Amino acid sequence: MKSSVITFPGSNCDRDMDVALKKFGFKNKMVWHADTELPKSDLVVLPGGFSYGDYLRCGSMASKSKIMKSVINFANSGGMVMGICNGFQILVETGLVPGVLLRNKYLEFICKNVFVKINDKQNKYFKNVSSEVLEFHIAHNEGNYFCTDNQLKEIEDNNQIAIKYCDENGKIEDEFNPNGSIKNIAGIFNREKNVLGMMPHPERMIDKCLSGDDGSLFFKNLINNLK
Repeated sequence: MKSSVITFPGSNCDRDMDVALKKFGFKNKMVWHADTELPKSDLVVLPGGFSYGDYLRCGSMASKSKIMKSVINFANSGGMVMGICNGFQILVETGLVPGVLLRNKYLEFICKNVFVKINDKQNKYFKNVSSEVLEFHIAHNEGNYFCTDNQLKEIEDNNQIAIKYCDENGKIEDEFNPNGSIKNIAGIFNREKNVLGMMPHPERMIDKCLSGDDGSLFFKNLINNLK
């Protein structure tokens, strides 16, 4: 399986993602934002970080990078595209997934481990994951997912909510919502479910010696579903 990670000025999780993808069997290439063509890929990843210093709005400048035309075409043709944290912000700016990401509820940067519950497994990202609840890491200032009532109805009707913030037992309540996201949403799909945007970082959780390895479950499952 071949993957591509897009690097923008200010990306700081692109190398972490490169390590994670290679660890679980992807043949990964790093792609610079000013390139115009994607290499042949089974998966394209927009990594976390602070692209263009988060000026204007998070992800807004990166969404206009030269490479994004190829990424958007790839996604619209059914290609698998995953945006993590800042990558999620870039996805909403391009319109590849619905909604917006606002400042965190208490206007503070959040950096900690959280639990998320898989809301839908009828997709290549989460199909066959052995656990319903995963522990991932978050590090963001603008992770508060919001959408209109009409958009919310549509994404709920189409099962586009990928994961929700919860406690370690899978209980979904406001008290386990770190940033104020509507309906505890931590990640969302496009209608076709080939595009996934999520705030938590699975690539930071791939080794028990670091902070946990639930990310390993995610990446092992993903590559198996793409084969």
